[in-house]
Amino acid sequence: MLRDAAERKCGVPVLSVRILRRAIDARHKRDIRFVFTVAAESKRPSKRPGVSVFTEPVRGQRTYTLPTRPFVIGAGPAGLFAALTLARAGVCPILCERGRPVEKRREDVARFFRGGPLDPNSNVQFGEGGAGAFSDGKLSSGISNPRASDVLETFVRFGAPSEILWDYKPHIGTDRLPDVVAGIRREIIRLGGEFRPETTLTDIRVHDGALTRLSLGEEPTDARYAVLAPGHSARDTFEMLLSRGVTITQKPFSVGARIEHPQSLIDRAQYGTFAGHPRLGAADYKLSTRSSDGRGVYTFCMCPGGTVVAAASEPRRTVTNGMSTYARDGVNANAAVLAGVGVEDFPSDHPLAGVALQRSIEAAAYQVGGYCAPAQTVGDFIAGRPSVSFGSVIPSCLPGVTPADLTCVLPGFVISAMKQGILDFDRRIRGFAMPDAVLTAPETRSSSPVRILRGERCECIGVRGLFPCGEGAGYAGGILSAAVDGIRCAENLLDLYGTQV
Repeated sequence: MLRDAAERKCGVPVLSVRILRRAIDARHKRDIRFVFTVAAESKRPSKRPGVSVFTEPVRGQRTYTLPTRPFVIGAGPAGLFAALTLARAGVCPILCERGRPVEKRREDVARFFRGGPLDPNSNVQFGEGGAGAFSDGKLSSGISNPRASDVLETFVRFGAPSEILWDYKPHIGTDRLPDVVAGIRREIIRLGGEFRPETTLTDIRVHDGALTRLSLGEEPTDARYAVLAPGHSARDTFEMLLSRGVTITQKPFSVGARIEHPQSLIDRAQYGTFAGHPRLGAADYKLSTRSSDGRGVYTFCMCPGGTVVAAASEPRRTVTNGMSTYARDGVNANAAVLAGVGVEDFPSDHPLAGVALQRSIEAAAYQVGGYCAPAQTVGDFIAGRPSVSFGSVIPSCLPGVTPADLTCVLPGFVISAMKQGILDFDRRIRGFAMPDAVLTAPETRSSSPVRILRGERCECIGVRGLFPCGEGAGYAGGILSAAVDGIRCAENLLDLYGTQV
């Protein structure tokens, strides 16, 4: 069918086609279409409009030597792909991660979701795979970088579904992503790398503007080169780096809550009479607006058919996140509704003032119900009254929720912006402001509140040999962009300090 359509489009005989991209056009609810971009093989060129010559990207792997083995700190997507790039180049990286291997991390997270104790080093934020391992495994990104294709192909090689190579909104799913992560780790080791789980970076030493030593736990280790991929929740690492003279600046981030609707409502709003069609799957959305004071309000990390989860990484602080399995077959849809927080909203001009603001919100949430996050129906939220019970939308949050008034948790400017945003979004998705929809708070970890400054070659300003990267360093915003940044940092490390062989 696609080959015939390609022939009609090209106006020449087509021998074969390969899908490059698939998207859904749902602008007209009575005429929903799949839109394909394909590479078509033909013996004759096409001169039709909308048809261009497809050139396969050229990829090559270079081998290097380094005077000493490089370290990679953090095994989230940025760290994993930095380590994989270094391992493929033959320099045998040492990958260190404060949390546990993803197989054991799964157990720790499941125990916490059942109401068990929080492990500060093995949770939704920390551990092999990073924060993205317990989300929807979304791979959407606004970046345009040839390395992105390499990332997707690597994921498929280690067990991700092949459709991520061409789907417009690719995802792997929380249930599948940990196995993919473990496969990448095994490949790093096979290529000569080393993996050190439960190993926290506690200090660095700099001499004459160059990295000389890392303290990994209690053990000082000589180190000349390190890719630093700490993740957006490594607050103790930020504090240590600042104390050692590393330049860290404030960065805007966002704060809000998770909103839950019936997935069937979102399906009908997006697909009309085609809602529930098996080829379409669970519908998603992405919305944005501005409040009356000009503050950005938007939805983030939408999880079709997903659940809300407790995502704390520090004792006595409550955080939420969302996740979906690959099937996305849960009853509820959830997404973060976030309001922008600028540096002018921070409590001081200290580089870590954004961290202080996050912590204050998370501590206030813990006071409401411990790790059972505060939740409020949208009807009560808009009306400004506390919730005491829930209606037709049953909160999915694990390990549980506490009916509450979110004004006890979130800053007033966030509450005001979110109210305006929800009402505006209801004009675009009918039912978005349904009174029984549930808001569960707080969502504070959508991005890092700091940036570790680096130069054009990704090297830390003032510390030669140190390469900050990924979401925690302030240079990415999701699994795909973090992985690409990890590759880029590793390539720069090799080009600056390695010898090609």
